[in-house]
Amino acid sequence: MATGLNKLRLIIAVALYAALLAALWSGFRHSELALSLGGEFPRAFASFALLLAPLWFFGFGASEPLKRMASWSKISAAALLSLPYFVFAAGTTAYSWRAAVIVIAFPMLMAAFLELPTLPKRMTWRDGAALIVIAATYYLKLLQSAWPPELAFLPKLFLADVALYCFLVSRQLEGAGYSLIPTWSAVKVGLREWVFFLPIAVALGEVTGFIHFHSNVPRLGHVIADILLTFLLIAIPEELFFRAILQNLLETRIGRTAALLVAAILFGLSHFNHGAGFNWKYVLLASIAGIFYGRAWRAERQIFASIVTHIAVDVVWSLWFR
Repeated sequence: MATGLNKLRLIIAVALYAALLAALWSGFRHSELALSLGGEFPRAFASFALLLAPLWFFGFGASEPLKRMASWSKISAAALLSLPYFVFAAGTTAYSWRAAVIVIAFPMLMAAFLELPTLPKRMTWRDGAALIVIAATYYLKLLQSAWPPELAFLPKLFLADVALYCFLVSRQLEGAGYSLIPTWSAVKVGLREWVFFLPIAVALGEVTGFIHFHSNVPRLGHVIADILLTFLLIAIPEELFFRAILQNLLETRIGRTAALLVAAILFGLSHFNHGAGFNWKYVLLASIAGIFYGRAWRAERQIFASIVTHIAVDVVWSLWFR
């Protein structure tokens, strides 16, 4: 019975993934991004699809069989996370041996670091070091040479894949709640936390001058695109890192409340560079938002709940308050 349910879940995941890619291809093949990339757009889209695949299918339980592999097999398999780079760059002037070595070695070394030796359930220095390395790689733009500037969101997805694989498969982190299967309880909790945060955000945003209300009525297609892009490029990677991994691990050391606050503050600080200098207004609002994202996640230890809150906050802000 369980095997039958798993197969059905996989079939549904594949069908949704194919429909999602078809919608994105249809919506963006004539976009400014596609025009700027020219003939490189099909390869860029294929690279994006491969980067999205682990984040998507792990959310439907695809990580479980991988956890049962031998340690060295899991470490070797981490090299497959480099495939999106080669699909985009191999045989073109964009190909770089340096970038190729980095995208192969980085996930393998990170997987080995968290795989050998077997780590306890509680957060260790290795967990902290791994998270710092992943964050530093992103903020120092060490993968910038792998994809062109127009595709700056792809390194973020690559690092999200690495974090997902290393902590869920190699580290076998418990309690992450990484599931993209929607449940009514997760949606309800996510929307509840958004409702709690909204008046705080509006009041503080007005006082600080961070938000600027405009009463335009966006087209339905624009709203749908905004929701999809926020879901795929912002909410999933960030909720994975800050809630399913960081807050989850911190709870094993400093307790639920302190973990919630520390993860929220670090989440807020991760937005420091959204502007010409240190954007303290963004950091402040994002830190407070992080508290409600964290509350949504820990309510049922379900990442889909915090994803719902995150999407609601970002989409409403971008459509009416940006």
